[in-house]
Amino acid sequence: MHDNNGGRVVERLLLNCDMGESFGSWRMGLDAEVMPYIDCANIACGYHAGDPGIMRRTVALALEHGVAIGAHPAYPDLVGFGRRSMACSPEEIRDLLHYQIGALDGICKVLGGRVAYIKPHGALYNDMMADPLKLRTVLEAVAAYGSDLPLMLMATADNRTAQALGDEIGVPLWFEAFADRAYTASGHLVSRRLPGAVHHDPARVVEQAERLARGDTLVANDGSALKLAATTLCVHGDNDSSVAAVRQIRQALDAMER
Repeated sequence: MHDNNGGRVVERLLLNCDMGESFGSWRMGLDAEVMPYIDCANIACGYHAGDPGIMRRTVALALEHGVAIGAHPAYPDLVGFGRRSMACSPEEIRDLLHYQIGALDGICKVLGGRVAYIKPHGALYNDMMADPLKLRTVLEAVAAYGSDLPLMLMATADNRTAQALGDEIGVPLWFEAFADRAYTASGHLVSRRLPGAVHHDPARVVEQAERLARGDTLVANDGSALKLAATTLCVHGDNDSSVAAVRQIRQALDAMER
């Protein structure tokens, strides 16, 4: 894309962050510190984290900063933080999605907001990316709740199959990339069990964010070139250094848009 003067215009890459993942007296994340720098807040809905009070406070914080609110539903796995796969039937997945989206949407309604998109969490997210039947189930559940709600899912080297399914069911898709993760040649995340899966150097994280925003290639873990077409960039804000990285990414992306 170019502007009228022939210069390149960078498409706005939305920053999203997982939020509201405290539970009761247990606190996780630095939501208040991160919220001013992001565009989209993926808010836990009580199944892997969050509770009614946490949800209300996080929704209010997002509305205060003009941040889009996304439901972040998961398998019913508080103990495992939603990171363990569960043998749920398609009907169970549909119902757990509607239950969690509805809970967050209800809190949004009384505070003057709305759920604007859906991003499944943890094992449910990974399972839908690995299993076309689960992805279809999630898409159909989202479409049944509200046809205008986009689904956030992982950008890979080839988004065409997922896009075709989204088009068939009528759900807009937001493809997500990660600034702080290493990728395989197919565009999947390198397992956290392997060395180098997570980038800890803030400069490298910011540099990867800039490359993704420009549509430049990344270097996969096998040394090959990888191009990801992403709509949104996931950032993490669970410690002081990650908050600093989010702030630097925001500044870098804003500078690219000028």
